[in-house]
Amino acid sequence: MARKAGKSEDGARQSTIREVAEHAGVSIATVSRILSGSYPASPATRGKVMRAVEELDYVANVHARALAGTSRKSVAIVVNSVVSPHYAHVAQGVQAQTAEAGQLCLIGTTGGDAERELDMVRFMREQGAQAVILVGNVAVDDSYRARMSRYAHALAAIGSRLVLCGRPPLGPDTPAVVVECDYIGGAFAATSHLLSAGHKRILFLGSRPGYTTAEARATGYRNALAAHGVPHDPDLEMEGSFLRFEGYRMMTERLDSDRMDFTAVFACNDQLAAGARQALVERGLGVPEDVSMVGFDDLPPAADINLTTIYQPHEELGRTAVRLAMEHAEHGGPPPHTVLGTHLVVRDSVRPLVGPRPGD
Repeated sequence: MARKAGKSEDGARQSTIREVAEHAGVSIATVSRILSGSYPASPATRGKVMRAVEELDYVANVHARALAGTSRKSVAIVVNSVVSPHYAHVAQGVQAQTAEAGQLCLIGTTGGDAERELDMVRFMREQGAQAVILVGNVAVDDSYRARMSRYAHALAAIGSRLVLCGRPPLGPDTPAVVVECDYIGGAFAATSHLLSAGHKRILFLGSRPGYTTAEARATGYRNALAAHGVPHDPDLEMEGSFLRFEGYRMMTERLDSDRMDFTAVFACNDQLAAGARQALVERGLGVPEDVSMVGFDDLPPAADINLTTIYQPHEELGRTAVRLAMEHAEHGGPPPHTVLGTHLVVRDSVRPLVGPRPGD
């Protein structure tokens, strides 16, 4: 029968990685690699190692040794950028909730690069973060999914938690806390608002196949078209990242091609909407006089340009991510998955196609 290691507070001897390896019938190197998330072990091997870790209480002892040297009272947030309003507000929510818990907040950026994000997760684990919160758009393929799943298991093995914030789960075998916003429902509401005003040719700005946030909003856009009986035209979807200058670029390219075949625009975020609006104004076109427009996020510059948009609870996303990670670490069980709501904020950037134009 496996020996249960004594707890540090009662002075009993601590179990070692060698004992874990012997108990699992594998090498010390295999145990180390599995716990670090850097080893693509078979499910059977991983299962043997994790059972040995649990039976020997090795995870608890790792905590004790880490706490003896450096504080583990920290939460890490990994974002695409710190200058984007969305990421800044989510990070503020993480920082505020972490501070209320008497802990520190570590911040890392990736520039949207999936490989760098994987490196950041590994680094934050080495720093002993109690939770590693991933925020933002990222391209997810099978390789990324497999590696991130290994890192999630490695974090769980030392009592930490991987949190996917504002993005969908990686799969049932990945032990990650998930906190999403209803991006599909929000995009559906935004597109439906335009359709209800009589617009059927709606230009979609921000298509990015393979990127989770963009694909969710594209799904909501297409679902709304289908629900209103409007055929989907792939040529009305323009591909680009979620940056202001990309909105300007996409709209400029559309206007330069003499394809003024739309009456409204759904921009994947408010930054894109602002860039697209600038391009329209430079051509002497007004919003909503000539082109109606909706955005997504309800962050600056939405109110400044009187933009109808979709509100999402940015800071609450961050707060909820921290809160659920800590609760799950304390109580265990299946990782929680919650979806926060969005809603339409109506301003003056949409005009009906029937009836008088504004100012008439």
